[in-house]
Amino acid sequence: MDATGADDPRTPEDPRTPEDTRTPVVREVDFGTARLLPDVDRPRAWLLTVDGAPQSYVDLDDPGHLEFEYVRRLAFALDAAAEPGRPLDVAHLGGGALCLPRYVAATRPGSRQHAVEADAGLLRLVTEHLPLDAAAGVTTHHADARDWIERAPDACADVVVADVFGGSRVPARLTSLEYARHAARVVRPGGLYLANLADAAPFDFLRPQIATVSAVFSHACLLAEPAVLRGRRFGNAVLVAGHGELPIAELARSAASDVFPARVEHGAALRRLAAGARPVADDTAVASPEPPKGAFRVG
Repeated sequence: MDATGADDPRTPEDPRTPEDTRTPVVREVDFGTARLLPDVDRPRAWLLTVDGAPQSYVDLDDPGHLEFEYVRRLAFALDAAAEPGRPLDVAHLGGGALCLPRYVAATRPGSRQHAVEADAGLLRLVTEHLPLDAAAGVTTHHADARDWIERAPDACADVVVADVFGGSRVPARLTSLEYARHAARVVRPGGLYLANLADAAPFDFLRPQIATVSAVFSHACLLAEPAVLRGRRFGNAVLVAGHGELPIAELARSAASDVFPARVEHGAALRRLAAGARPVADDTAVASPEPPKGAFRVG
């Protein structure tokens, strides 16, 4: 369902929009308290949090500026999904402030994108205060991500991006083999499946996720900071999978050149990381672990 016909966001308490005031906007949404916080260093940039957890960062003047490190890693994979500038069909599971859809629209004009967000209140907040250009080619849907992917046609997407967090945790419904089979069905031959995950050593959540995705895609790799892979801290890991060979060399170059360099684990190294883990089914799936306070950073 497209999000249209939004209510007037102005209230008697704050009749001005964020563009006018550059002051925080606070609203109760379906799943918590959302805040849009202005970045004092960038005149049209905003941080979105829900119940204090960072969700998205958007610079309306520069959609190519990606503040979150894990978002940059997802973008590295989107950049490598096809030759530069070629339009893509992309399905984004998890809307947030529509950071990656804006990035794809800017870097690959003409792309057709679907952004799926379960929180209708959050979707209204974002589309009211951080509107997308009408020419961006992004259709927003108020829907549960699992329900939407189950209804999606076969081979309809060049890339599926799964970046769904309930608060600070990946929901169990998006971690199972049954879910992964639908994601694999939707991704075209030569396309990519990208998942933002979070865990810490001994990787009791991440290792079964590698096994689950590897059960339905023939190739997979993982982008993460060395400190996370060595078990020194909790952090994000971006899982990249596809039905064909992956652009490992391009991903490795991009990840290594980031301000927070990441490593790409693939082949035998990825198999060692996931050794002994088995795919998880719906009846045994669990959400990702609760992160320690301050685990997610912007930078």
